[in-house]
Amino acid sequence: MLVCGVDEAGAGPLAGPVVAAAVILPRELAIPGLNDSKKLTPRKREALFDQITAAAVAYSIAFVTAEEIDELDILNARMLAMNRAIEGLSVQPDLCLIDGNRDHGSAVAIAAPHVCLVGGDGRSASIAAASILAKVSRDRYVTDVLDRAYPQYQFARHKGYGTKLHYAMLDTYGPCPAHRRSFLKKWEARRGDA
Repeated sequence: MLVCGVDEAGAGPLAGPVVAAAVILPRELAIPGLNDSKKLTPRKREALFDQITAAAVAYSIAFVTAEEIDELDILNARMLAMNRAIEGLSVQPDLCLIDGNRDHGSAVAIAAPHVCLVGGDGRSASIAAASILAKVSRDRYVTDVLDRAYPQYQFARHKGYGTKLHYAMLDTYGPCPAHRRSFLKKWEARRGDA
């Protein structure tokens, strides 16, 4: 039975895409240090990214843009990203393990046979692998693409998250096309009061 782990990264930032990954690992494979991406240093994630992509039976990484997030809402965007990642696999799995307790939003649901695993990135090697591929891919995109396209926002430093620096850049320059407008309501309201 082919089992695939699925996870996403970037649900919380004010800018940039949400990124999902789906990974099928060989049954007998053990990758030392494989863990939830949030518990690893960026350097360790980068090293594991290369090991995972080299060893995986199949893997797929999918993006949902800031514009799509605004059109759908973040929950539906996360489900869409995970569906795209699963559909992008070169080998279709028998079962997908989805990190968390949600498998659908109001408009988008996980289509493949699946089970949800709360805390899955700590319980399943394939989910942990997917969390690393999603996080590294998102960080690379934000650093290599968004930071270069919009250097004034210093995306490489905050990865689009709502840090003090990011809010200061928004105050100075306003939003750019990479920003999720639906995530800026509080910032816009605060500016309206100023």
